[in-house]
Amino acid sequence: VSAAVFKDGEIVFTYVSGLADLEHNVKITPETNFRLASFSKQFTAMCVMILKEEGKLDYSENLCQIFPDFPKYGEKITVKHLFNHTSGLLDYEDLLTDPVYQVLDSDVLEIMKKVDSTYFEPGSEFRYSNTAYALLAMIVEKKSGKKYSEFLKEKVLEPIGMNNSVAFRKGENEVPNRAFGYAFIDGKFTFSDQSTTSAVWGDGGLYSSTMDIFKWDQALYTEKLVKKATLEEAYTPSSKSQRENTDYGFGWYIDTYKGIKRVYHTGDTCGFRTIFQRYPEKNLSVVILINRREPEMIQFGNQLTDLFLAD
Repeated sequence: VSAAVFKDGEIVFTYVSGLADLEHNVKITPETNFRLASFSKQFTAMCVMILKEEGKLDYSENLCQIFPDFPKYGEKITVKHLFNHTSGLLDYEDLLTDPVYQVLDSDVLEIMKKVDSTYFEPGSEFRYSNTAYALLAMIVEKKSGKKYSEFLKEKVLEPIGMNNSVAFRKGENEVPNRAFGYAFIDGKFTFSDQSTTSAVWGDGGLYSSTMDIFKWDQALYTEKLVKKATLEEAYTPSSKSQRENTDYGFGWYIDTYKGIKRVYHTGDTCGFRTIFQRYPEKNLSVVILINRREPEMIQFGNQLTDLFLAD
């Protein structure tokens, strides 16, 4: 585990324990990079917001306008529907046929071109969708003319100094200071680092550390990446999520905790669990990154938050 608390522009608490790599006995440090899983979605959303500010897209554009060869059902699905999980797109994970091949964001787009229906009328319901964020990554590529990982690095990571973070894909790049994922099965830790969906960037492919996430957190108080009004829209409830008393914006869950507005996201995949909670009104944020499959993260985030709210 690597955990940290940020308060009033400073890192006021850090905690690390355990190993990033069991085979080589590599200890975790505050600079260790973990797979963020769905916590990555806020970075994908930021890329799209940047493109909107650059005048290269509008949230009301639909999938057929962006991808002319997309099936007709895409005429009803807008960028905003993708943002807030109201697109109704089928879960690509349920449509995979090769148990070994790692699918890419481009594969997800092709899979969606081969189906002709949605779970529900777009905009009418909330259904959490990794498919939607894979398509957002492809929209970034279509609108920018650059690979998603390159656009993310150039427009988001480098400008705020997140120089050790990377949208990872085996064979294309490497993760510095990398933590590998594990699962506790039958009384022992088992290597559980990658799955068939681990190479999809848009829905969960970023690796980062608590120290780099501090830079992300601080940038969100500024206009280094987008204007304040643009970011506030991401923090504005645009759909009711499936979590009790919780809304969803653009890559963020939105609720209140002990009467204080909170924006946050969790991440979980085959060998990692993550959570990032922000309380902008209190200038307080909590991040916890774990390289094992089992823990439920919200309770840990809340417990750590309680210590510093009380203080």
